Amino acid sequence: MIFQPRSFGLLSYPIIEVAASLSQSTVCVPSTFFRRYVFRHYTVSVPLPSSTTFPTKKLQKNSRQPVMSVLEIGGTKICKDDVVKDDPTNNVPDNIFSKLGLQLHRRDQHPIGILKNAVYDYFNKNYSSEFTKFDDLCPIVSVKQNFDDVLVPADHVSRSYNDTYYIDAQTVLRCHTSAHQAELLRMGQTHFLVTGDVYRRDSIDSTHYPVFHQMEGFRVFTPDEWEQSGMDNTTYAATELKKCLEGLTRHLFGAVEMRWVDAYFPFTSPSFELEIYFQEKWMEVLGCGVVEQEILKKNGRVNNSAWAFGLGLERLAMVLFDIPDIRLFWSNDERFTSQFSGGQLGVKFKPFSKFPPCYKDMSFWINDSFTENNLCEIVRGVAGDLAEEVQLIDNFTNKKGMTSHCYRIAYRSMERSLTDEEINQLQWNVREEVQSKLNVVLR
Repeated sequence: MIFQPRSFGLLSYPIIEVAASLSQSTVCVPSTFFRRYVFRHYTVSVPLPSSTTFPTKKLQKNSRQPVMSVLEIGGTKICKDDVVKDDPTNNVPDNIFSKLGLQLHRRDQHPIGILKNAVYDYFNKNYSSEFTKFDDLCPIVSVKQNFDDVLVPADHVSRSYNDTYYIDAQTVLRCHTSAHQAELLRMGQTHFLVTGDVYRRDSIDSTHYPVFHQMEGFRVFTPDEWEQSGMDNTTYAATELKKCLEGLTRHLFGAVEMRWVDAYFPFTSPSFELEIYFQEKWMEVLGCGVVEQEILKKNGRVNNSAWAFGLGLERLAMVLFDIPDIRLFWSNDERFTSQFSGGQLGVKFKPFSKFPPCYKDMSFWINDSFTENNLCEIVRGVAGDLAEEVQLIDNFTNKKGMTSHCYRIAYRSMERSLTDEEINQLQWNVREEVQSKLNVVLR
């Protein structure tokens, strides 16, 4: 389920070493193969909200860099031209395609993989072999799977071009692992964990990245289970949910103080957030709830009840491993990767360097279509992971009703000192791209 607060958008970085899962072939898989095996369940076309607008593809291609043209995920070959293509609704850049096959959650020596396996350990010990685990499902899904199947309203902001990566009007890069929920239910799955990389356009700072990892848990109950307890189905599912997640939290964080907070999600009722008192402050750990009956009925579970929860793995890993910047998860620097070993949860990261940031300001008159997410997309498209933060530091509206924004961009490498020459060139390129693609007037 989409249990993380939606602060979408982010993008673009230098291309890092391609994971072993990427195909070495230089020949693209024909589109018919791609559509047959990846889109075999996409039989419903769902129109985008009327408010969704798409900039032309021609402008987006200017900042693209070469990446491998074919990758393989879960035994399915995916051609770059089927993901990054000349479609008026396509907003997937090369650097996002380059992340599709990396699957950090499947690397046992990586903090994300270590955390995933720690959650697996908890379920294996406490629920025997009840939960089926999925961690290699293709991140390319239909709009129906990503939104409609989990009751996201038609006018919800998450459906917009500004927040989501669209391959075409009916197909997206999943925003959450819940995109596979309905299909798994129809396949007969009743207890499952789904882990995967998810994609959202978002701001630029130390805790946001356009690709991150989620885990969803889902459990179905039959009438026999709650009738024997003497509870109604909703109370029983909620009680079992809280018991499960309190145990998982102790497994990950130890004996910490916990509290439940009422929440709202369109796909669960009642809904909750679990917070823990950690390092002298309350921290949200996850969102969860009792699954809406409409979801169960539509997928063949008419007389059942169920719970679901969602974990953001980067969010928890940054706390458990003391990792200060989300960009580090994507680093191939041995000074980072060598600090972690499989099965060692909570090893504290030791900073290996702290190079100085370089700040550049940029002011411009905005227009009605301007969004900060689109600005961040351009900055990442030019600077990649050298862009550490984009922050609005000033805005005002003049007597003519024109509004000006001033943004401060922090450039910093985690591996070396940046030169004035390269930073000045990056800033010049950012200014040109912002002016041409966002149609703003620089000041």
